Amino acid sequence: MLDRPWKSADGTLYHPQWQRPDGRAAGAIWSYGSARMLALTFSSKAVTLTSQSGAALDTQWHDNTATCVLPVTGAPIYFTGGTLERIDTAFAPADALRAMVPNAFAAAAEQYRGMLKRLEGTTDQFPRRWENGKLVTIGPKEWTSGFFPGSLWYLYEYTQAPEWKEAALHYTGMLEQIRHFTGNHDIGFMLYCSFGNGLRLANPDGYKEVLLDGAAALCTRFVPRLGMIRSWDNYTNPVIIDNMMNLELLMWAAKQSGEKRFSDIALSHADQTDRRHFRPDGSAYHIVDYNPLNGKIYGYYAGQGASADAPWARGQSWGLYGFTLMYRETRKPEYLTRAIKLADFLVNHPNLPADKVPYWDYQAAEIPHAPRDSSAAAIMASALLELSTIAEAPKAARYRETAIQQLLSLSSPAYRAPVGENGNFILLHGVGHLPGNSEIDVPLNYGDYYFLEGLLRFRRLFQ
Repeated sequence: MLDRPWKSADGTLYHPQWQRPDGRAAGAIWSYGSARMLALTFSSKAVTLTSQSGAALDTQWHDNTATCVLPVTGAPIYFTGGTLERIDTAFAPADALRAMVPNAFAAAAEQYRGMLKRLEGTTDQFPRRWENGKLVTIGPKEWTSGFFPGSLWYLYEYTQAPEWKEAALHYTGMLEQIRHFTGNHDIGFMLYCSFGNGLRLANPDGYKEVLLDGAAALCTRFVPRLGMIRSWDNYTNPVIIDNMMNLELLMWAAKQSGEKRFSDIALSHADQTDRRHFRPDGSAYHIVDYNPLNGKIYGYYAGQGASADAPWARGQSWGLYGFTLMYRETRKPEYLTRAIKLADFLVNHPNLPADKVPYWDYQAAEIPHAPRDSSAAAIMASALLELSTIAEAPKAARYRETAIQQLLSLSSPAYRAPVGENGNFILLHGVGHLPGNSEIDVPLNYGDYYFLEGLLRFRRLFQ
């Protein structure tokens, strides 16, 4: 029996006897080291494990041994109802995350069952965020409308449960009305995350045709003299780094239809973005405004970042993901070079916290007290996992390790909401547009989507 404090070689300190802040007697484990996962053997299985806030920890039991992921560094976990007899910290981060994936998807399923109940009686509405105790929904033409159906498809992919296929078909079907929408560049987000995943997983009738119509609609925003897809209809001819994410729809359409115009537009946009949208340090601008007649740059704008010269966190994640997917689709070496340069900028950035969940901007003035952006971490993790299968060692290992740490952090109580809370969204602490005083420290539907995608990508790599 462990009856006195003990410090392991990795710096983890264990107090077998402790006292909770509320005065109740309990054992406690404080982690200051690198261990992220523990196997705790108790005198009996009748033990309750909680975080400092009192929330129950995700655990998996085998006989009298509980396996759990530790909270953030420096935060204790408490146990009551038994005596701690053995501690094992011999878990690699990948092992820790592998053990957490089933619990993460089980919790996500419970959250989204609650979300579906919240949406009962609504028409053409999709959840975007939970803010000030209220569910904020959006219609089909809003740029984030495809993420909720996409998350339902990911739940179906993991569970193969008919309930998720039925829900995904229902909410994906609500988006058919935007198959010809030309109002912005985000039709790739809106249709490919929903209809694209549905086509891949279930191949319903008509999905291919909807996606081809959406790709044709996106092509109407291409400006030939500029060689880029116009993002918005304000400024003069603005292009945002987020636009890279919509090129996957065009590459898919080229393969499915045989029409080269789709891939020509995608490659032209990616080429121009590669040449003109990045700083010497490898980071991306959010908004670049162009003269559509001669391609002259009118200006660089902060958009959702801290300044025009600051690396907005989610924008960097969009760029990383976009150039990684474009290399996958084309094997064009320039795209891999760009993805690696951006990845190196991010994983080596001095302001990337130890848990690898970035601040909303890598140069935010309030660091280390600036809000984190869980959505930026989720997108980055998913992109890094794919990039780790392409890049050469040792970079590939660094990308993979960073992504796993990000997904571990997002799976922990620090970022994943308790079941039944957070408006039934999965992740806490997202940031939409801090300079615009919008969506600060709230759950966001795209954070959930890329978190689930990242877990699925991890499972495919490490199952």
